[in-house]
Amino acid sequence: MDRNTIIGFLLIGAMLITMFVVNSRSRLKYEGEQKRIKDSIAALQPKPDTAKARLDSIRVDSVKTAQVQQSIGSTQATAQTVTVENEVMKIAFTSKGAQPQTVTLKKFKRFDSSLVVLQKGNFNKFTYKVAGGNNQTVESSDIIFTAQPVVKNNDGSQTISFTTGDSSGSHSITHRFTLKPNDYMVGFDIAIKGATQLIGQNKLNLLWQTEADQIEKDHAYEQGQTEICFLENNEYDFERAASGGRKVLGAPVNWIAQKQQFFIVALAAKNNFSGAEIDWTASADTNSFIAQTTVNTQLALKPGDHANIPLQIYYGPSDYTILKKNGNQMQNIVPYGSGVFAFVKYINRHILLPVFNYLKDHIASMGMVILLLTLFIRLITAPILYKSYLSGAKMKVLKPEVDELKAKLTDPKTGKYDQQAFGMEQMKLWRSAGVNPLGGCIPALLQIPIFMSLYYFFQSNIDLRGKHFLWADDLAAYDSILKLPFHIPLYGDHISLFTITATVTSMLISIYSMSQMQDNSNPVMKYMPYIFPIMLLGVFNRLPSALTWYYTVSNTITLILQIVIQKYIIDHDKILAKLNENKKKPQKQSKLQERIQAMQDAQKKIKDMKEKTAKK
Repeated sequence: MDRNTIIGFLLIGAMLITMFVVNSRSRLKYEGEQKRIKDSIAALQPKPDTAKARLDSIRVDSVKTAQVQQSIGSTQATAQTVTVENEVMKIAFTSKGAQPQTVTLKKFKRFDSSLVVLQKGNFNKFTYKVAGGNNQTVESSDIIFTAQPVVKNNDGSQTISFTTGDSSGSHSITHRFTLKPNDYMVGFDIAIKGATQLIGQNKLNLLWQTEADQIEKDHAYEQGQTEICFLENNEYDFERAASGGRKVLGAPVNWIAQKQQFFIVALAAKNNFSGAEIDWTASADTNSFIAQTTVNTQLALKPGDHANIPLQIYYGPSDYTILKKNGNQMQNIVPYGSGVFAFVKYINRHILLPVFNYLKDHIASMGMVILLLTLFIRLITAPILYKSYLSGAKMKVLKPEVDELKAKLTDPKTGKYDQQAFGMEQMKLWRSAGVNPLGGCIPALLQIPIFMSLYYFFQSNIDLRGKHFLWADDLAAYDSILKLPFHIPLYGDHISLFTITATVTSMLISIYSMSQMQDNSNPVMKYMPYIFPIMLLGVFNRLPSALTWYYTVSNTITLILQIVIQKYIIDHDKILAKLNENKKKPQKQSKLQERIQAMQDAQKKIKDMKEKTAKK
């Protein structure tokens, strides 16, 4: 392997480590600065004291409260709880506010083996203002609705309705929820009779609050994977939740979601929201919530006395296949590629995911699935690897001639050689032999998209969650063979064995590659096999064990391919004979080579003129 190939791999390593370590810090700093700018601009804008107005609207005395209750419903009656469930989740609805109270997923467990609960606690709610008596308002979340019996529909779905209204029957509100079999999407319809009097302004201001509790074992890592996602003007976008923030969306907004590492709570409007304001906070306390999100949305109502607002609520996994069935781009929430590597999501969706699903359906062990998927990828990229090693072999057989050039241009008195002249002669030699000096670097760089697609894939695929393999209890989280009683900076408080195996195999590749270099006399290069793997040790220690297991397998296959290709496939004698034949052929330069040659000639002339001037 030649110096250019080593440089290519080192560039890849440096770029990836820079992205892993620096990107998170710079992103948080950027988001904090953007938030500061937005807050500064918002502070300069004149706006009503909405918080005070909201507080004043619900601060009424006991007489007025009684009049409001008589108008639209009671806020003092005892609330009822009605539970509706299908094959995948169970929802406990409360008649206070007619909304979900707790949502439990049946097929997923938390890190402590209890079932995943996506909604619980008083922070979670839906509410909007309803007009009452004496020009007062009441929050819908404070009204005690009347629960109707659960209705089983012909298509297997179940419907639960909650109603409230005044004594005359001219004003009423109905919340209707529908659960389909094996579906995580809940239909949520709000029907209002007498909307002109109860709501007014042909617009409903709906407040939605949702809290994400810790589900995975690493609070900080899960928080780093949590995002606020939305579809605005038919374009998907997201914000990181870890630093907190605020986002104002214009029309139309189809849905807004709070995504944790592997689970999502989302609110969608079939007719779109006419606008939304999103505020979110994150907790640094590992015993507290991951994130809290408050969404103020606006829903346009059609003119008339009757209003029907069709909504949907998603409580479920961040699963690409499940989300795609919704037909509203919600599958974009699954982070199969983002930022400068956003394009790799197409590799994940259309190549890796189908192959992975096929293997998963036929092989019980998820660790073996990862091994076979890695083998599949390495076999596909083997031709690229072969070209890289072939380029290195060509340069290696030319090393004696390169050494002769260097000796020819070396001053016997000083022991120094003209580097510019040597570079020009070396380029001529490579060109005459038909060798591309970038032949080792470019193939290595072409592997970056595959490398990054797998990086995103193994971090985002929920099918890996909870799967055991060897000593790893959960392939979607780091494996730990020893919990340390202290925290090591840049490493952590545990020892991941898969991280160690990935580091050791990476080091073996570097050492073997250095032994195959055409020139390893540079003392700095002698330490390179150890620097990059040691840096990986700290970066990978908190990553999912599926990812570090993949790196272990990939490195092992790469090392085997290197040995097989260089020992048994590449024939150095044939390569040398071929290069000698190329020297005899007339050489035709490309336009780029002509420009490089012209630049080198010009530099040589300038240097010669300077030397002549200096002698005079």
